[in-house]
Amino acid sequence: MKKPLTIEPEKTAALFIDLQEEHRRDSRYIVEGFDRVLANVQRIQAAARAAGVQLYHFAYIVDPTNRRSLHPMMPNGTSAFSAKDDPNTAICGEVAPFSGERTIVKGEASAFGATSPIDELRSQGIEWLVVCGVWTEACVDATVKDAVSRGFRVLLVKDACGTGTAAMHQTGILNLANRLYGGAVVTTDQVCGLLAGESVEAWQVEGSVPLRYTFENAAELYRQL
Repeated sequence: MKKPLTIEPEKTAALFIDLQEEHRRDSRYIVEGFDRVLANVQRIQAAARAAGVQLYHFAYIVDPTNRRSLHPMMPNGTSAFSAKDDPNTAICGEVAPFSGERTIVKGEASAFGATSPIDELRSQGIEWLVVCGVWTEACVDATVKDAVSRGFRVLLVKDACGTGTAAMHQTGILNLANRLYGGAVVTTDQVCGLLAGESVEAWQVEGSVPLRYTFENAAELYRQL
């Protein structure tokens, strides 16, 4: 349900997951509406910087020498996606890190894997994480679930995330909303307001798995978040 929400920007960090060129250049991994996602991310990054919030940028890059045993590979021995040395793994220029902002390369779905900044976040007293990026049901999903399990409150920005299709994205957000304990699903407008110190009406989970979505009602439930 929607309830009033405020946050403390000084206890907030912003995570930007895998906003890489392959999602608009590689026909196998195109994200639907990616330009819209990037435009919203730009706004959120500007709001975060204005509020003095630390930005963390993540890039999924697979080194075949360190890959997991079941990772999909091409016949030539390179990764089927996000391959090391592929120029399409570059973070898109319009949302690229500014000087002094952290860029973290990861070889797994979650931002809280082997290269996790969790100790740094905890040492800074961070309680809230703004999460944006792609793919909703994959790397965003893994990051959000790991963040919640580690005690962070997540602001999941539904219109600053994306994936292969609208259906994949909407059901991915709904699934996370059902388990977003302590956090909230927000829009770009809402998170920019929160970072500016405003109070907003944001969707926050109550109880266990309240959103029983179906093929017929998923789009409407997503709209209501």
